[in-house]
Amino acid sequence: MRMRKKSWAEPFLAEHEEVVIASPASMKGNWKERLNKENLHLEIGCGKGDYFTHMAAMYPESGWVGVEKNINVAAIAAKKLVDSNNANQLLIALDAEKIDEWFAHGEVDVIHLNFSDPWPKAGYKKRRLSHRRFIEVYENLLSEKGQIIMKTDNRKLFEFSLLEFAQCNFILSDVSVDFRAEEHPEDVMTEYETKFVELNQPIYRAVWTKLTK
Repeated sequence: MRMRKKSWAEPFLAEHEEVVIASPASMKGNWKERLNKENLHLEIGCGKGDYFTHMAAMYPESGWVGVEKNINVAAIAAKKLVDSNNANQLLIALDAEKIDEWFAHGEVDVIHLNFSDPWPKAGYKKRRLSHRRFIEVYENLLSEKGQIIMKTDNRKLFEFSLLEFAQCNFILSDVSVDFRAEEHPEDVMTEYETKFVELNQPIYRAVWTKLTK
């Protein structure tokens, strides 16, 4: 169900430039300096911000940047950032298609893909965030031995992703077809994830590490 337009969303995002980066290209190469952190996590498709807001609180030694293209959803995430008062996180309320213009080569240490849109129709596969056209961009943005961590409830998307990464310059470091069968206090549940776990649906998770050429 599509979220109803929120009249306060765009004004709120514009008013909080302390956490919302309106021109991310101007920050290219300077994210760690802005956050005063040596390690940078990037969540693409952060939704309402539950995951990276709680992870930022859990891991204050790292910097966290969330990207969300839906303005109404991004505004909810921005409100959580403002309320949490975490000094180590920022938000980009734009489409990630131009992400290679926002971050410098090797600037990001970990990329998180949490419950991304599966784009189930075969003709839409290039829109999937785990398609190789995106993976090649991620490789450029990631630091040496940088990682991509993916979680999804969609088995077909997970299988597709495993095949795509196998064709790229990454090695599969960890994989689980029922990640929440055991407790993982080191990893926060997203809003979607909580619902799926309550329905006893398996959570698929994989970690890929960038190979040095």
